[in-house]
Amino acid sequence: MLDLKICPACGDRADRPVVVDDVLSCARCGHRWPFRRLPLFALTGPSGAGKSTVGPLLAERLADRFVVLEQDVLWTAGLRDDVDGHPGFRSAWLRLAAMIHQSGRPVVLCGTVAPPEFETRPERVLFSSIHYLALVGDDATLRRRLLARPAWREWSEPRVAEMLEFAAWLRDTAATMDPPVEVFDTTEEPIEAAVDHAERWVLDRWAAHPSSGQLGPSGLSSQKL
Repeated sequence: MLDLKICPACGDRADRPVVVDDVLSCARCGHRWPFRRLPLFALTGPSGAGKSTVGPLLAERLADRFVVLEQDVLWTAGLRDDVDGHPGFRSAWLRLAAMIHQSGRPVVLCGTVAPPEFETRPERVLFSSIHYLALVGDDATLRRRLLARPAWREWSEPRVAEMLEFAAWLRDTAATMDPPVEVFDTTEEPIEAAVDHAERWVLDRWAAHPSSGQLGPSGLSSQKL
């Protein structure tokens, strides 16, 4: 089964996956099975900092090796909740990314998220690590970009103020988070510079992972489980 929370032997679904030495274990029947435990790359930052522009260009550059996805495609009524951090939404994405990893391709996930929202989820154990790169901008630039967006995106003044508060918090705490968040300021940088930086960030961190040398020309891993 691709869903790593479901035991392929007895069919039980774990609320909290159990991983020991990159092997999943079923708490009900004791079955153990190996899986690809790859790093996840989170391209984050406040709205207006450039994620939606950088993401598609990054996907073009990494298309033969990585899967680049936009978080907002799952921002549906069934996953929205009033709980801080939106745990159902975060868990759904972690489960989906872990399933994609079983094809051998690592995932770059674009969307606003902070380490506490992923690192505390039960599905976090399905990844060897999660790396975070935040695109940021100064308040005036972010405000101008957000208010210039189409009306259907509903960027009112109160909502902009809330996003600027998040942006300030992210800039102030990025280096002290666990794990730390790397920051790239797009205020004065051309888009190509942001894409170049994101590409280097992904490739440098992927190169440090043991599975990085096992991707063939198509991006699929030759690793046998």
